[in-house]
Amino acid sequence: MKFINVGFGNMVAVDRIISIVSPDSAPIKRLVQSAKDDCRVIDVTCGRRARAVIITDSEHVILSAIQTETIANRLDGNDNGNDDVDDTLDPDA
Repeated sequence: MKFINVGFGNMVAVDRIISIVSPDSAPIKRLVQSAKDDCRVIDVTCGRRARAVIITDSEHVILSAIQTETIANRLDGNDNGNDDVDDTLDPDA
């Protein structure tokens, strides 16, 4: 079974992930609130702002402080070791 780091040493099984989405849209905010009401949210943000919402096949919703692009890169095996991607700090940009 393969795991990916979703921030602060927390791991999620790759086979269980259905989607990784941004928490900014209204439908995702409603989905997160509904999952909170049903006690299906796993918050691994350590008090920081959620930057990605991971939806699993067991209908659990995982809130991560890592950006969606970073988690997607980790799924593809292109992890550069950074927990946060900020294009403004990239010297090649």
